[in-house]
Amino acid sequence: MHVSLSRTMAVNLFIKLIVAVLTLEQFLAINWDIADRCFCKLKGEIDDCSCKVETLDLFNNNKVYPRLKSLLARNYFKYFRVNLKKGCPFWPEDSRCIVRDCHVDVCSENEVPIKTKLAEDDQEVHKNKYSKESITIDENKEKCAMEKELGALDSTITDEKRTDFQTWLQHDESLPLFCELDDEDSSDLEYVDLHRNPERYTGYKGSSAHRIWKSIYEENCFRPENNLNDGQLPSTHYGSDVSLDSDMCLEKRVFYHLVSGLHTSINIHLSDQYLFQAKAGFGASTWDHNLNEFLFRFDPEITNGQGPQRLRNLYFAYLIELRALAKATPYLTQEDFYTGDQTEDADLKEGISNLLNLIKSFPDHFNEKKLFKTNTKAKRQLKAQFVQHFQNISRIMDCVECDKCRLWGKLQVLGMGTALKILFSGDSIKNKSFHLTRTEVVALFNAFGRLSSSIYAIETFRKLAGKPIQNI
Repeated sequence: MHVSLSRTMAVNLFIKLIVAVLTLEQFLAINWDIADRCFCKLKGEIDDCSCKVETLDLFNNNKVYPRLKSLLARNYFKYFRVNLKKGCPFWPEDSRCIVRDCHVDVCSENEVPIKTKLAEDDQEVHKNKYSKESITIDENKEKCAMEKELGALDSTITDEKRTDFQTWLQHDESLPLFCELDDEDSSDLEYVDLHRNPERYTGYKGSSAHRIWKSIYEENCFRPENNLNDGQLPSTHYGSDVSLDSDMCLEKRVFYHLVSGLHTSINIHLSDQYLFQAKAGFGASTWDHNLNEFLFRFDPEITNGQGPQRLRNLYFAYLIELRALAKATPYLTQEDFYTGDQTEDADLKEGISNLLNLIKSFPDHFNEKKLFKTNTKAKRQLKAQFVQHFQNISRIMDCVECDKCRLWGKLQVLGMGTALKILFSGDSIKNKSFHLTRTEVVALFNAFGRLSSSIYAIETFRKLAGKPIQNI
């Protein structure tokens, strides 16, 4: 009797073991299938470039991302001056987003860490900006100095360049301006601490969010001729993806890959920093990676096969901004990166110099000289369209009804526009007449930081794809 019972138990245990093994195999097969589906295009050469995805992954994740993350935590890059109150120039705004996580906390004047002396002579300001006397000015002058030094162009320029200020203003019109900059004299300009207002999921969605991307893709993005009248966007509201064998020229493909890469980066951040609400009112809500949200945006079975190419476009956008930083290195290494703390400023300047030297050492930079090579009338018109489309996209950011989304949209579009300004400035970047405002520099580095962190986050989602997918 006992022998029979033991034999039965052994058989049952064996059956359970077989079922467990089969279930595990099925689970691994399903999750490996997910990983293979989503990340299948993240290998080999990036479209219209000689660089390989694998090379860029290693370079970013092991070298660039850690350094960049540390630099962006410094005061110089934490504070972004922006006007979030501009009205939408294209359509009436329905309403402002009332979701709590859409709200932006702006900085009061005494929260912006800047102390400097407002002197009659600009050279005296630069000479004495770290002296004891420079921090003993009265309250009204300190507020004025704070505004001038943190937001104005001359807070990041040398003495020699200050004498050419009027020349710069005149020269500005000759440089390709890809973004509509906020009016420096507007009373609505405010300083925002980016660390207190991180880019993450806010709950902003629906018709308002869809209209933003629809306007970008359908009205301000180059598209293949055979897709001009498709009239329908996929469920995740990307435009019709552009393949290498499309009838679009290189310049139009570059524009599309940039916009798609930016869109992809934003969607990765929303998936990487997703708000999981406390269930039934118990416990605290948490921010964490959401694989389901990531799959919704990039799984080819959900995105009509387009998700993997969108991830690939992220790497293209990264290469463009990487190249811009490399090209601007001679200019950027001459900047003061002034915040009012001598030790902090010197340390930051050294860190930026090290990062830029690392970026310059990258062997497979994008070659911007391939763009607009001929000076034909058609190419000149195309370049004008290129600039106009991007300017429109920067203006569309003022139509975003979620303040936090608007903040990061304006910053990243300005950063990408600054990168394009650098790339299309030719050799003028080596001349004294070329300049970037402090706001452009802050946007450029932070925008590159967003792309860098997106590529870094992809590795996280690769690993999560090998784990059970939990329902929200």
